Amino acid sequence: MTMSNDERLSRLRERISGAVLRPDDQEYDPARAVWNAMVDRRPAAIVRCARRSDVAAAVRYAREAGLEIGVKCGGHGIVGHAVPEGGLMIDLTPMGAVDVSPSRRRAWVQGGALLGALDRATLPRGLATTAGNVSHTGVGGLTLGGGMGWLARLHGLSCDNVESFELVTAEGETVRASEEEHPELYWGLRGGGGNFGVVTEFEFRLHPVEAEAVVADLWFPIDDALEPLRGWRDLLAEAPRAATLTAAVADVDGEPRAAIGFVWSGRRRDASELLDALRALGTPVAEQVTGMSYLDLQRMDDNVEGHTHRRYWKGHYFRELTDEALEAFVRRGTPDGRGEALPNASLQAYGGAIAEVPDEATAFSHRDAVVEFVAAARWSDPAEDEARLAGARRYAASLAPFASGVYVNTLQEDEGRAGIGRAYPAEKLARLTALKDRWDPDNVFHLNHNIAPTPR
Repeated sequence: MTMSNDERLSRLRERISGAVLRPDDQEYDPARAVWNAMVDRRPAAIVRCARRSDVAAAVRYAREAGLEIGVKCGGHGIVGHAVPEGGLMIDLTPMGAVDVSPSRRRAWVQGGALLGALDRATLPRGLATTAGNVSHTGVGGLTLGGGMGWLARLHGLSCDNVESFELVTAEGETVRASEEEHPELYWGLRGGGGNFGVVTEFEFRLHPVEAEAVVADLWFPIDDALEPLRGWRDLLAEAPRAATLTAAVADVDGEPRAAIGFVWSGRRRDASELLDALRALGTPVAEQVTGMSYLDLQRMDDNVEGHTHRRYWKGHYFRELTDEALEAFVRRGTPDGRGEALPNASLQAYGGAIAEVPDEATAFSHRDAVVEFVAAARWSDPAEDEARLAGARRYAASLAPFASGVYVNTLQEDEGRAGIGRAYPAEKLARLTALKDRWDPDNVFHLNHNIAPTPR
């Protein structure tokens, strides 16, 4: 006799340690909520996994029930793939433990851990690994896409620091991927996104870090910003690895302005030479130089990047920043950088240890990028959706002629296969497709920036 999905779900409840939530449960709405408030989908059920065996059972249940699978770590994915309409959300957030071995300089991080938990576990021991810039981001989504952070120029991307992955496959089996075990899968998990299974544990290499950090921003009127930006660009090649040069365009007190600056992972006094070089590029209308702990740096943007806003991103990588590209950056897709519903934008320097990893070593691509560009729209009123999305798209389109690719974690759903082609060159995409054929030929894990298997 064939079981109904309700009967299957009841059996699943009996077999797992975590909770199974249905739409009429009190905890259901908080569990399905994610960072981008534009995402308001309703899964048929949510499995809040407490251990690896729960994940395996949830995957098997979803396949038997014919349900799409979404995987929630921190819920920061801009597209909201974690929330499948009418499908099964595998919620890893109860699996948030971090274990640290200071003597081995290793951290074992469960698949639902947030970046803040990783930092809080490692930094008191004088250690860290590259993590993103907002502490309530999930370790999993960030790392599987690559993982840019303030330590990347010193120690490589997050994915470059993973020693091994523990993975639940599309068959509900558990494997470990490392240089010794399933090395090709290990290659693909370092930048290939969530295409090959559910990662339930990451083993990270840790590095000694300074407890201090410095953030410097010099703001200029938009009409006076090009010359300082050109000078800032010329500093990119010679900046110390402790520095991640940054630039931004935003409306400040109703006026468009541009900033040049850097984030320094280290002692404040060691940043003085770079700060002097930045100040020599022009006289700003405002300057902010802030010393803080590295832990505070990692959560500095937490409130700005909170969970109550509607959001849309567009991104690019650049191998070089020409004068024309800088002019387009300042103009924000408009004739003069002014207008309603325009997104803020940033440039963040790459290079250093990121570029030293051979490009073929990981699925992550574009290691020759000089900077990453992101146009980030953030608003609250749904009536503004169309204008906000159009502004970000127009801005990104104005910079597209100068771009060399895109970071997979900034891709939008509307970019489709063309976006995947911008994230991975053809030879890597072929290799990733072969991995998909091996580990997920039925495309069970397709709610992601999908590497489709070969049609059968």
